[in-house]
Amino acid sequence: MIISMRPGATKREVEHVTERIREFGFRVHSIEGEERVVIGVVGVGGDVEACLESLEATPGVEKAVRISAPYKFVSREFRKERTTIRVGAAEIGGDEFVTMAGPCSVESEQQIMETAEAVAAAGAKLLRGGAFKPRTSPYDFQGMEEAGLKLLAKAREATGLAVITEVMSDRDVDLVADYADVMQIGARNMQNFALLKALGRCGRPVLLKRGLSSTIKELLMSAEYVVAHGNSQVMLCERGIRTFETATRNTCDITAVPVLNEMTHLPVIVDPSHATGKRSLVPALAKAAVAIGADGMIVEVHPCPEKAVSDGAQSLTIQGFRDMMRDLSGYIELWKKERLAEMVAV
Repeated sequence: MIISMRPGATKREVEHVTERIREFGFRVHSIEGEERVVIGVVGVGGDVEACLESLEATPGVEKAVRISAPYKFVSREFRKERTTIRVGAAEIGGDEFVTMAGPCSVESEQQIMETAEAVAAAGAKLLRGGAFKPRTSPYDFQGMEEAGLKLLAKAREATGLAVITEVMSDRDVDLVADYADVMQIGARNMQNFALLKALGRCGRPVLLKRGLSSTIKELLMSAEYVVAHGNSQVMLCERGIRTFETATRNTCDITAVPVLNEMTHLPVIVDPSHATGKRSLVPALAKAAVAIGADGMIVEVHPCPEKAVSDGAQSLTIQGFRDMMRDLSGYIELWKKERLAEMVAV
């Protein structure tokens, strides 16, 4: 259920409503907006219909509505307007298409600093880079860990770019949060529920990547874990799913973007690098991401992809990234007009 309080409802009225909800055996999750308070009601308590009827008659309540979706807080039923997330100089989910760019793995100070300076100059707002790397083979490069996090922080200080990096374990959440502006959950960890709960308590924005064989509903349920544990700053990422097709590394479900825009208020990001696995295909898919209404993209860029310790084949060169950003400018201008028109309509 969601309970929408009247504009100007008093603190005492809000407290009384939450008390009534708990009396029916449900849990409370409040979101305070500029004009009103919206209260989410979750749990498997008592009589839902009786609770709704009681709350509709409670002073200060404007509307009480039952939510049909199993994902409560991330659904459009709970929140009609888009969620916006402020990260450094960027506002994701608003009237700006946000690009996150950088290498798959942090390899050295020279590599990450060169990349950071180049992508910042070309228009990126966030620097991506892996310090902890989940690899299929136990013999592949696993990341520089805390030393890599320190290099990302140094690059942020030099360029002003916010930092997004992956966290693999609930044990590492506090460590990564000390250095990162956005905590990334990789595809393999989309249903690592201990990690999701920990990120719900960490106070940092989260980028949640869709699992290799996960449905959109499963992605939204994983996002619900993070939000239900206290963190509403969640972005969803379509990075390709596993199908029978072998021409690309994964199959990008580009239709997931408008589907998610209908189902949830959370920002949607596209990862054209992992979705294709081929450098030559990344710019075309980036254009598709803009055209279909994504809020941003996350792209792999490396100064010398042939020497990259991971994902070199899908990493753009620095010049390739500059060219792509230049070619996207017209698409992004049209995107802005559409987004501003949508925001006015709402």
